[in-house]
Amino acid sequence: MIRLPRNRAQARHGITRRRFVTTSSLACASLALNGCSALGGVKNISRRQEWGAADIVVERRPVGIEGRSCEAVTLNGSVPGPTLRYREGETATIRVQNRLDVDTSVHWHGLILPPNMDGVPGVSFRGIAPGETFTYHFPIRQSGTYWYHSHSGFQEQLGMFGALVIEPVENDPIESDVEHVVLLSDWTFEDPMRILARLKKKAGYYNFQKPTIAADGLGAILANRTTWGRMRMDPTDISDVTGASYTFLMNGMGPESNWTGLYEAGQTVRLRLVNAAAASYFDVSIPGLAMTVVQADGQNIEPVTVDELRISIAETYDVLVRPKENRAYTLFAESMDRSGYARGTLAPQMGMSAEIPLPRKRPLLGMQDMGMAGMASMNMAQAKSVIPGKGMGRMQEQSAISNTEIARKTTSGQKMSGTKVGHGKEIPTWAQPVPHNLDNHGPANTNIPDSTKGRLDQPGIGLDDAEHRVLVYTDLRRLVPADVQVEPEREIEMHLTGNMEKYIWGFDGKKYSESSEPVQFRYGERLRITFVNDTMMNHPIHLHGMWMELVNGAGKHQPRKHTVNVKPAERVSLDVTVDAIGKWAMHCHILYHMDSGMFRVVEVTESPQTEIDDVS
Repeated sequence: MIRLPRNRAQARHGITRRRFVTTSSLACASLALNGCSALGGVKNISRRQEWGAADIVVERRPVGIEGRSCEAVTLNGSVPGPTLRYREGETATIRVQNRLDVDTSVHWHGLILPPNMDGVPGVSFRGIAPGETFTYHFPIRQSGTYWYHSHSGFQEQLGMFGALVIEPVENDPIESDVEHVVLLSDWTFEDPMRILARLKKKAGYYNFQKPTIAADGLGAILANRTTWGRMRMDPTDISDVTGASYTFLMNGMGPESNWTGLYEAGQTVRLRLVNAAAASYFDVSIPGLAMTVVQADGQNIEPVTVDELRISIAETYDVLVRPKENRAYTLFAESMDRSGYARGTLAPQMGMSAEIPLPRKRPLLGMQDMGMAGMASMNMAQAKSVIPGKGMGRMQEQSAISNTEIARKTTSGQKMSGTKVGHGKEIPTWAQPVPHNLDNHGPANTNIPDSTKGRLDQPGIGLDDAEHRVLVYTDLRRLVPADVQVEPEREIEMHLTGNMEKYIWGFDGKKYSESSEPVQFRYGERLRITFVNDTMMNHPIHLHGMWMELVNGAGKHQPRKHTVNVKPAERVSLDVTVDAIGKWAMHCHILYHMDSGMFRVVEVTESPQTEIDDVS
């Protein structure tokens, strides 16, 4: 059940305090504080832990994953770490002790806090040296489902992450009887540095799902080798690291270990879904149960009922389910490339399980993923002459815009308009194709689309043809509208670029080591950031320190996001009220992309910036 906040003061905070009904056992409740090791156990978070201070110890410890012993970077001895619970308005004091032999850090993903508490070494914080204890101390200014993780090296991939749940100060409009935190992640028994080295030598090293004669036919194989080979791409290259290396986990437990969340028939169950993976997207469903999505990235949204949702890396979604029978249901999280899955069970008692869905056919990249919408109906043999970097058609080049920053002089309250095409159908502004600009961003960008457009109404590769209801970004509408819709004063266009052969990723053709100057934001301005994905990979982009509002046609109901997925050949616009002075990170949340260069520093200053003429 969803109830609107009673007044605007509550609405500004986004949500109000939820009424809780405790149903878990004392043993399960204690795990909310102590965490759940990968050796097993139930992590049923259904009562609030009252605390103002917490102590976290970071150290390497042995854990068990699907019967195999391995060493992880643990938080208080477990993978994932403890679920931290606060109430909006409290002040968090979290002491992090580093028992590693290298520096560490903790980033509070999605929280609005001072820059020196954000936990990104080299940006506004030096990191936590071996043997040191660093005290994070910051006010809790929001509520919802978030998470925390290391921002040092590959510690996040090695298990250093946990959930963060903040209850609203007032009554919560989201009512449930029991809740469970569901942390999805990917575990590898390999050294992450070795994974990165292999990707740099051969980007498709972990792609064992290439087309075969048996599955695809000889003609398709030859067309693939002729066309995609010339383009230095593979249509099955959906994820850089796949189930060939990964074991997919739910609350630290593999599919065979079967994490279980308890409920009783007739109860409303709230699932706080968090994608804490290093490099994996998940498609989440519960066969036999519809999911009502009520929160996205910690922010309440108008309820939308779906059968499946894709959760990008670093995103969170809260969903409500209402089992009417005392039976087991499979909580299924299949990897986007269909190379594996995480799995758990919702059940009235421990030890129960339900049928696991059969794996679906692995998806293939197509023409629209290359930004070649006009060639969407062509087969691969017909498209073989198109080579990225050699024009890709380059239609309408004369009207392309060559600069990356455009001054926007708009009128407050101006409505977005669409373009009418065929039979009077209107294409929303965010979905209109835009020719690629004249800058191909150099050798660090090997895929240059003809044009890019918004694909917010599409669930994404592998789900676009689904016959059931799948969540899309146009479904997201904030529960309480903004008082006014403030139009952006200017726009920054940033291209997401990559060279798969050399495994280099960056913004505008430059990796982080080549970007000497921070991206400048002006304190107090209303800014539009448009991300343009020149690559054939999905990229979950995260901005620290400030909310991004997704431009999805929802007007005053534009949803707030801390992480937004940008599909291949897509352009996504987000409006930012620049209200946090300091230096902040902005990066792709695929850990191997970030480490390979897709990272920038944003600097917010009060100093005036030079006005940029309107060239549109």
